[in-house]
Amino acid sequence: MAEISKSYEPRDVEKKWYAAWQQGECFAGRVDPARKPYSIVIPPPNVTGVLTMGHVLNNSLQDILIRRARLEGFSALWVPGTDHAGIATQTVVERQLRKEKIHRRDLGREKFLEKVWDWRHEKGNIILEQLRRLGASCDWSRTQFTMDEHYSKAVLTVFTELFKRGYIYRGKRMVNWCPVSLTALSDEEVIMKPSSSTLYHVRYELVDQPGRFIEVKTTRPETIPGDVALAVHPDDPRYADVIGKKVWRPLNRAQIPIVADKAVDKEFGSGALKITPAHDKVDFEVGQRHKLPAIDVLHADGTLNELAGPELAGLDRFAGRKKSAELLKASGALLGEETYANNVGYSERADVPIEPRLTWQWWLRYPKIEEAKAAVRDGHIKFHPERWSKVYLHWLENIQDWCISRQLWWGHRIPVWYRKGIDREKLTEADLNDPTKVHVSLEGPADKDNWEQEEDVLDTWASSWLWPFATMGWPEADKQQAAGIDYFYPTSTLVTGPDIIFFWVARMIMAGLEFMRPGAPLEQRIPFNNVYFTGIIRDQQGRKMSKSLGNSPDPLDLIDKYGADGLRFGIISIAPQGQDIRFQEDRIESGKNFCNKLWNACRFRQMSGPSGDNSSLAAILARLVPAQFDADDHAILGRLLATTGEVERCFREFEFSAAVQALYGFFWNDFCDWYVEVSKAKLQNESTKLNCLALQDLILRQTVLLLHPFTPFITEELWHNLGYGADGSYIQNTRLETAAELTAQLAQAGVMLDQAAIDSVERLKAVVAQTRALKAEHNLASRRDVKLFATASDADWAILSANLAKILRLCAAAEFTRRDSVEGAPAAVTPLGTIYLDLASTVDAGAEKIRLTKELEKLAQHIAGTEARLSNPTFVGKAPPAVIEGAKKQLAELQAKRTELSRLLAALG
Repeated sequence: MAEISKSYEPRDVEKKWYAAWQQGECFAGRVDPARKPYSIVIPPPNVTGVLTMGHVLNNSLQDILIRRARLEGFSALWVPGTDHAGIATQTVVERQLRKEKIHRRDLGREKFLEKVWDWRHEKGNIILEQLRRLGASCDWSRTQFTMDEHYSKAVLTVFTELFKRGYIYRGKRMVNWCPVSLTALSDEEVIMKPSSSTLYHVRYELVDQPGRFIEVKTTRPETIPGDVALAVHPDDPRYADVIGKKVWRPLNRAQIPIVADKAVDKEFGSGALKITPAHDKVDFEVGQRHKLPAIDVLHADGTLNELAGPELAGLDRFAGRKKSAELLKASGALLGEETYANNVGYSERADVPIEPRLTWQWWLRYPKIEEAKAAVRDGHIKFHPERWSKVYLHWLENIQDWCISRQLWWGHRIPVWYRKGIDREKLTEADLNDPTKVHVSLEGPADKDNWEQEEDVLDTWASSWLWPFATMGWPEADKQQAAGIDYFYPTSTLVTGPDIIFFWVARMIMAGLEFMRPGAPLEQRIPFNNVYFTGIIRDQQGRKMSKSLGNSPDPLDLIDKYGADGLRFGIISIAPQGQDIRFQEDRIESGKNFCNKLWNACRFRQMSGPSGDNSSLAAILARLVPAQFDADDHAILGRLLATTGEVERCFREFEFSAAVQALYGFFWNDFCDWYVEVSKAKLQNESTKLNCLALQDLILRQTVLLLHPFTPFITEELWHNLGYGADGSYIQNTRLETAAELTAQLAQAGVMLDQAAIDSVERLKAVVAQTRALKAEHNLASRRDVKLFATASDADWAILSANLAKILRLCAAAEFTRRDSVEGAPAAVTPLGTIYLDLASTVDAGAEKIRLTKELEKLAQHIAGTEARLSNPTFVGKAPPAVIEGAKKQLAELQAKRTELSRLLAALG
């Protein structure tokens, strides 16, 4: 037990306890057959990442869950780690090399990868160190990296197994292509940006009817040389007579057919669509249906190739667009141009518009789709909020094959080898399964000199979808046993964002079902039992926080300013389940203020007298003297039990913000503002002092335990300073009693709560709160000479008169008397009668008359304006019903306020 200092200094406390926790191996996840397991795997941040507000929210929630699990007696494990982030990391290293005027191809693959590993060893753990500052209680001895040797083995094992099972194939299909990074991209790596484009009106002349044209609108005239058809809707009467005929392509002139396809929107433009299968996903699908060729007029870097024609070949795509418009205008094919607002996909890393591109890639047909549906639909995996289950199931109903290859060097190189001399462009599906032509294995062929390995690497998501079990040693038996996979898998809860429900959550579910415990029931193979989806943190304008907008505070600055506990408590308080969050720094400051309030209350307790034996709950209960309990003692214990039960409910239902608000309300309002204040008289009486101190020790002990998952640093410090960890044990090693268990232990100690006494205190609290509000309304909050009257029944007055001194002190009033009736005074109706404020004896009547007169004049203006709106036929005729009802309600409120102010003015004479 140590003396609590005058002020709370978060930095010193945080550094002290985090070092102690690590030294004491407090976060180690251990297999313990005597206890139930609780496990979480961290959504691995990119190895390039630094702490963001999104990380703060996500990892605070995970830490809250894992620390609560420890207090509930679970053997808890939180597995940390980072993702190798293929394109992001390669981009960072290439950018560094460019500063030295070096291109990765100058180095070659092996030397470049050495540079990447050097960067990873130097910078790759920054975000994990930052998570420590937040208080994350991960088992750091289990830190994983998706490019570690054992993890890479898991990734490549899955590829080879899925290939053998017929799920993986090689095909030439449409992908998102980055012309700078020269790789396929996932949808998650494409950022849609609003753009002001030019819509070109181009006419195509019918071959057999010179002078008759079909108009087409396009934003991509440079791809016209790749047009292989025009498409119209089969039910469009404007084009019924031309379906099957041909038109002249206006650039790189050639005859192309007119086809009918229901994918065409009859209402857009002229109802005719140019079909360029090599450069548009919809066009590619139309082309597939009509067996049309695909003419790719772009090089991989976005420059136009020879198929675009001699006038365009070699130009950048944007220069080619301008040149194409000039050529069309010169030939008379360009009818006009218009500005067109649309969304354009940009490469997240290169920040350039992507290209839809036909390339040879490796694809995965998803396994276990039906089981993945059943896992969520039948409740084996529960989503919080539940509404995301519908989104998930809808996606699985419309799922498309996954492009799993990337044209990068950093990542898991695909374990496929081709016999030297084979033309890969001409490989058939049969060839892929011919071991004399294509070899697929972890080790590669024995005679590697005769083979060439696939250059591509796997999509980053093709490694992270194995995260829940690859982090626990799979597929190697000895590593699985050491990690305790049989004990900790399935994991308990995943905390993530809904934006990756398809990229990651759904894929992890399918991977677990495919590879874990073959033959076992579904509930033993799923990767987690619960998924909590966080909201997105936005600024006050509703924009998503991002570096590019400069609207996101640095979490480390917030920790320096408000403390890690203040940041955690504040951010959770504004994060209701599944809703986006409007960030407010003043709420983080409120978190700091709450920590200061907790600190000061504990310090006040320490200064009020000796603690006695606080080493266990039983020891504190033994110090209580139930016979000395008054109504306030019963009330604070009743509120403690109710709050404990409410926090239990919040954890069951994943309502963390509600839990924080319940704890805030209990500690600040019930304990500090009421119980501590009303206890001061008892602390001055030697006969009641020790019982009062013991009760405060009990309340503070349970409060600190309940708060620990949310504010771990300050609660650990106070736990020891108040003697609750007298044997040196950490707070997490203490079992948190449930509301039912605490009720039973209180009963064993002879404490039986008096509900009538509790109810009387709750009514007294309402009297005090409403009286304070009444004073504040009349600018008398700080005045202590206020006189109060009450009209109350005999029973209610008995309660009021018995607590008269308490009411006067808490309301800061000079006098409180009972009257049969009161006229003209401002009043508040309370559960114990009506309380009146004697303005005549308290305020300067002249000044108050002036104030009330001015307020009535303002009200008259507001009333007149509202009445004018409601009598205006234009407003009433056009405004929605809800707006009209709102105006009527506002008018009624204004009129009622005018009546009340007029009454007060009359009472002043």
